Amino acid sequence: MTKMAPELPIEVDRDTGVWTTDALPMLYVPRHFFINNHVAVEEALGAETYAEILYHAGYKSAWHWCEQEAECHGLEGEAVFEHYMTRLSQRGWGKFITEAIDLDAGTCRVRLEHSAFVYQLGKVGRKVEYMFTGWFAGAMDQILAARGSDLRTVAEQTQSAAEEGCEVGYFETKPLTGAAR
Repeated sequence: MTKMAPELPIEVDRDTGVWTTDALPMLYVPRHFFINNHVAVEEALGAETYAEILYHAGYKSAWHWCEQEAECHGLEGEAVFEHYMTRLSQRGWGKFITEAIDLDAGTCRVRLEHSAFVYQLGKVGRKVEYMFTGWFAGAMDQILAARGSDLRTVAEQTQSAAEEGCEVGYFETKPLTGAAR
């Protein structure tokens, strides 16, 4: 493993201990701590219920983050999405690679390599990164709304490196049709 210093700006308030990146408050916790808490909630609620809760919370958070970052850095369109994928990758969740994005069609495909969940949980035979799913639709929808589009999307994890025979994860975002998620 080749090590490097973080590529994102981190500031720590000397008086409060609050960490910020691009003026957004952050938490810095060990991966095992976060994933163990995640698994405990999943076991209590069931994976399907927990995934639904996280989808909506992640959607809302991604919308807010993209809105704030677009304003902070003067970004728009695909540049906002790519900045989001870069920052997620820099924070240790995994490496997020946009394989395809079409804002006019409301679609994107993101590949996930080096997933923090897979590193911690291993090959468990199921999709384990469902926490990320709402992030992609929330990011796409914020970008679409900023462009004046009424199009809204829905995202789905289609593959996980935690599944047998899979080395990476995939997330697909497409236009929302019919009933809302």
